[in-house]
Amino acid sequence: MTNSASKPDAANSPQYKASQSTWNAIAESQEFKDLIATNKAFVVPEVVFFVVYYVALPVLVGYAPQFMSIRVGWVNLAYLFALSQFFVAWLIAGLYVKAANAFDRLADDIVNKAHDSQGGK
Repeated sequence: MTNSASKPDAANSPQYKASQSTWNAIAESQEFKDLIATNKAFVVPEVVFFVVYYVALPVLVGYAPQFMSIRVGWVNLAYLFALSQFFVAWLIAGLYVKAANAFDRLADDIVNKAHDSQGGK
């Protein structure tokens, strides 16, 4: 059984009290459109890069087995490439967290500007 008193109600917090018209005005603002464009400019290339990087392993193993079987120390390139995918995934996640913090600050500025234009309601 959950204790509803221990959970904060998001609908009652001040940042969610804006009317639908306020949210529509935010969505139509140039600052919000710029935020979405900035987010897309970061996310789309990252996703494309990761998908290409991820698909490259089976493609290279299938079409260039001699290249992928080159020994580097006690392992071959295919194993090194497979292991590198873990590091690349963590690197992309770290970069996104850093970028998301900037996106969150921009989003907070947009919401605060809308809140202030409403007279602090």
